[in-house]
Amino acid sequence: MNKFSPIALALGLLFTHTAMAEEGFRQHDAHVHGEVEFNIAQDGDELLFEITSPGADVVGFEHAPENEAQKQALAKAIAQLEKPIEVLALSSSAQCEIEHVSVRHTLGEDEHHDHDHDHDHDHDHDQHDEKAHHQDQEKHHDHDEHNDHADHADHEEHAGHGEFTVEYHYLCGDISQLKQIDTLWFSLFPSTEKVRANVLTDTEQKAVDLNAKNSTIKL
Repeated sequence: MNKFSPIALALGLLFTHTAMAEEGFRQHDAHVHGEVEFNIAQDGDELLFEITSPGADVVGFEHAPENEAQKQALAKAIAQLEKPIEVLALSSSAQCEIEHVSVRHTLGEDEHHDHDHDHDHDHDHDQHDEKAHHQDQEKHHDHDEHNDHADHADHEEHAGHGEFTVEYHYLCGDISQLKQIDTLWFSLFPSTEKVRANVLTDTEQKAVDLNAKNSTIKL
């Protein structure tokens, strides 16, 4: 089995955005509460999902957690999003297995959760020596002041506009049997009123609007 790295996933998602732009797919130009975007790309036996959602739709707020209840809500949402089976239901006959999951958000705390599911870990990082560490320390002091200003500016820019970005990467045994995708998003996060699903496969490209009463993408 091939190993799929986060870099490969990122390139795949870049391909998705590029292709969708060329085909005239409508992307959200603004952060809109109640509206979530699914970008779905199929290439051969690989299936890529990118989900972008306002923080308010997922946890009810769009800033860093301010109390224990909000911290727990954020932790619960991340745990749910890290389990694709709780978010999506694919045609079982397509034999799609999850290879990589990434959950990111801009609500402070630990903002990036990223892991593979193929249990084949690369240990090349063990070869980073003390020289690299020393260089990092030398650079750290020089950038402290700059980073403080950058962080402050970033906080100002994103205040009240925190969002989640979720990536799922599947490898399918028989992609030709993938006839539909059901989303469980509306059950998990009922604040969402609409999902815009942009779909790009080997045979078609389309955009579909989903809601709580119509949550199936036909392929």
